[in-house]
Amino acid sequence: MNKPAVEMSGRDAQERMVDGEFLFTTGDFQAIAAMLHGDAGIALPESKATLVYSRLAKRLRSLGLESFRDYCALVASNEGADERVRMLAALTTNVTRFFREPHHFEHLKTSVLPPLIQKAKQGGRIRLWSAACSTGQEPYSIAATLLSLMPDAGKYDVKVLATDIDPNVVAEGRRGVYGASALEPVPSALRDRWFTPLPQKDGEKLWGANDEMRNLVEFRELNLIGNWPMKGKFQAIFCRNVVIYFNDETQVKVWNRFTPLLEAGGVLYIGHSERVTGPAADQLETVGITTYRLKGGASR
Repeated sequence: MNKPAVEMSGRDAQERMVDGEFLFTTGDFQAIAAMLHGDAGIALPESKATLVYSRLAKRLRSLGLESFRDYCALVASNEGADERVRMLAALTTNVTRFFREPHHFEHLKTSVLPPLIQKAKQGGRIRLWSAACSTGQEPYSIAATLLSLMPDAGKYDVKVLATDIDPNVVAEGRRGVYGASALEPVPSALRDRWFTPLPQKDGEKLWGANDEMRNLVEFRELNLIGNWPMKGKFQAIFCRNVVIYFNDETQVKVWNRFTPLLEAGGVLYIGHSERVTGPAADQLETVGITTYRLKGGASR
């Protein structure tokens, strides 16, 4: 049974942002927003107060806490480090699907991969990066596109790096199991070749990425505003529908970190509502819809 909403008056009542079983004040929201921005670079406007309340109220119930003030104190403490990770995961948006924004995958297939595959067969390397992989649909779409042109990619120096800040979605992506409805955007020929049918769950057929596909994709936790351990460069980077959650300054910093990791002529794919800003914009040229190429390489 839910606890009744606490009756408040005076200053606390004026600060209450959301009506509910837990007191959630402007100060609580500001503390959570500051932690989210500091940890992940995400800018959280006050218009998201109801979303924050609904997602974190579940955590308060699970922990047996009585107020958001107590929760803020916990996640700000050393003892609450694990819960802070859970808070971040709860507040991170993970909207994704296979072959989302299909023009990017068509460009990858027709313009980027063919010359790279030729070089890989002569001893070169292919490195592609899904920089906010969520539950894995994007990197597996990249891998399926690659495998459609190079079925024996596993024999060569070919890898897709898949990273996300949320350890829960990274684990789900690494597992690589999806319902039939999630696989609908995948062409049947690719689905039947690179996914394995599994027993049903809750009345829905499941499919699992097969070993050949899974071996191409390396899942890792990574914070886009934290340390990046990668030393080598990539021929294509997907960072889509992520920086829209950052403020302008953080967006510029992230774009500026991508360009040094692109090979000459390497391609950056971004979200439909995003645009590259800052010094990185001068280093990139548009070659398609929300598709950019690092200047200085062969035309693709």
